[in-house]
Amino acid sequence: MKNRNRVLFLLLLVFSVIMVACSNSEEGKEETNKEKDTGTQTSEGQVEETTGGDLVLATLSDAANLDPHLSTDVPSASVLSNITEGLVKKNENDEIVGSLAKSWEAIDDLTWEFKLVEGVKFHDGENFNAEVVKKNFARLLDPDIAAPRAFLFESIKEVEVVDDYTVRIHTHYPFAPLINHLNHPVGVMISPAQIDADYESIAAGNPAGQLVNEKGPIGTGFMKFDYWTAGTEIKLVNNQDYWGQKAFVDSITIKVIPESATRVAELETGNAHIIEPIQPNEVALVEASVNSVDVSSGSSLSYIGFNVEKEPFSDVRVRQAISMLVDQQMIIDGIYDGFGEAAIGPLAPNVYGYDATLQPLTYNVEKAKELLADAGFADGFKTTIWTNDNPQRQNIAIMLQEELRQVNIDAAIEVVEWGAYLAKTGAGEHDMFILGLSNPVGDADYFLTQLFHSKNKGDSGNRTFYENAEIDALLDQAREEIDATKRLALYKELQDRLIEEAPMVYVHHQAYLSGVSEKIEGYWINDSGHHKLQNVKFIK
Repeated sequence: MKNRNRVLFLLLLVFSVIMVACSNSEEGKEETNKEKDTGTQTSEGQVEETTGGDLVLATLSDAANLDPHLSTDVPSASVLSNITEGLVKKNENDEIVGSLAKSWEAIDDLTWEFKLVEGVKFHDGENFNAEVVKKNFARLLDPDIAAPRAFLFESIKEVEVVDDYTVRIHTHYPFAPLINHLNHPVGVMISPAQIDADYESIAAGNPAGQLVNEKGPIGTGFMKFDYWTAGTEIKLVNNQDYWGQKAFVDSITIKVIPESATRVAELETGNAHIIEPIQPNEVALVEASVNSVDVSSGSSLSYIGFNVEKEPFSDVRVRQAISMLVDQQMIIDGIYDGFGEAAIGPLAPNVYGYDATLQPLTYNVEKAKELLADAGFADGFKTTIWTNDNPQRQNIAIMLQEELRQVNIDAAIEVVEWGAYLAKTGAGEHDMFILGLSNPVGDADYFLTQLFHSKNKGDSGNRTFYENAEIDALLDQAREEIDATKRLALYKELQDRLIEEAPMVYVHHQAYLSGVSEKIEGYWINDSGHHKLQNVKFIK
């Protein structure tokens, strides 16, 4: 098997080389020459670290929406993290640090004051200041905009402009995770002129955010949006007027390459410098080359969701039974080659609110049969499992399909294009589906409220359409609780209840696997799967 995989890889490599050799694109020649010219020769003939060049990142999925206030997916957020900035951010050590805010303090339980960085300009020349902060949050919370992640900041009562570079955020109630929430990709700033233009577009009859998505976001980041060829690539260029540390590369090309073997071939031939994801069974192959594999732990959850508004998934016994037919370790070992960690509930170990004492529903075929019989489905039923272009999710669907046959459940698998997948699951058209959710804020409130609060059913994140008044009340209580001990106790109770209610099967917390060229350094990926490219530079 190992030899056969290597032969297949070599064939793909040869094919890729031939295709490159046959290309007469002047643009390609210019980019290649530009990259070659970035090095400076030392007296020993070695190449030093350099600036310039076009960094090529090959990814599985295209962005879905480049309006940061309306975006809900990781591929989009990863692109936007190079273009836009918020008041705070997380560094490589997972610490909240300043970004467009240089400092902040709690004035009282309901008020936070932020001192802003001065002299920052948007890519269109507009000034960043306190009025811009107020304008962005007004747009984000505007019901006419209908931002799917507006719930992150629904605690905000008022954004007060104290002076040009001081802003105070007043909340309706004490809200412990506010600073963490400000790190979320939806909380970034876009140009006030672009906000005005989008409102004009809305007045002309266009959907909210259409202008921003089509023309590209205008942020303050180290890269500027250049163009987007949907389904093919996104081009970013260096912001030479950036207020902070400038990026080292001249441009970034984000290529959409759905086929994993093709991505690996692109890395091996030098046509891509970063590929993500690589498949777990490709790790050894990449490591055997001159390139390397970056393995980073994630805070995300991969899950199998039920549409609880549809029968038979409205019956908790059916949901529990199917949960008991999912062998997590088999999935991790057989599909992810041991990368990742089995989930005991919705939260990853590095997320505030995680509790290691939780008791999950474990693999138990006989108990599953009993539960189905009690629910009146001893003879099973027919259903569908939806997945998207992610090969691991497709393999999970196949494995689940086989397990369901043991209890007479006939499940058809449907693979849906990424953009349509988000739209259709957001509209509740599915039976069962396989998806994941990242946690960029690192706090239980964001994750649990998004996935399980009834107000977030649909596009906002609750794609299981789960509704439980007691769970809603506990979520509301926990987000307003300042005492850390009491807050953690509430999240423990919530997770115990959510394991028992089983609106989804909590599968695992993934590890992010990236292939990295020997020609670059400075790359990292955060625990939400966002590529961090500001410090990437060519070294060979």
